Amino acid sequence: MKRKHIILVVDDDADDREIIKDAFMAALEDLEFIFLENGDKLLDHLDRNIEKDEPSLVLLDLNMPGKDGRESLKEMKCNKRFHHLPVVVFTTSSSQRDRLMAYDLGANCFITKPDTFNKLVEMAGCIGKLWLE
Repeated sequence: MKRKHIILVVDDDADDREIIKDAFMAALEDLEFIFLENGDKLLDHLDRNIEKDEPSLVLLDLNMPGKDGRESLKEMKCNKRFHHLPVVVFTTSSSQRDRLMAYDLGANCFITKPDTFNKLVEMAGCIGKLWLE
């Protein structure tokens, strides 16, 4: 039986989480989603579940209340239990400063959220080809 890919979607906006899920489901198969609202919840989830349900991919927003994406990324990449997980920073920011900072902290990719659903589906397909196949 083919294993479902687990994608952790870390974003404080519930509408964005649902749109991301819909786009990935339109582009790819065998996906399971876990939604988390901030970095504190991400790190807690990883700490409790990494051995039994390792995610295939983390989609991480930068700007969230509590522990934001920058702090979360830094902590993930400094933790030997989950530093290997692929992290795609998936944000509304198009700032070169944010992009460089994300890569400096260990992000595997930095993507500005597209402005249409069709572009999001296309992007989801590309992300799937890179990290889920």
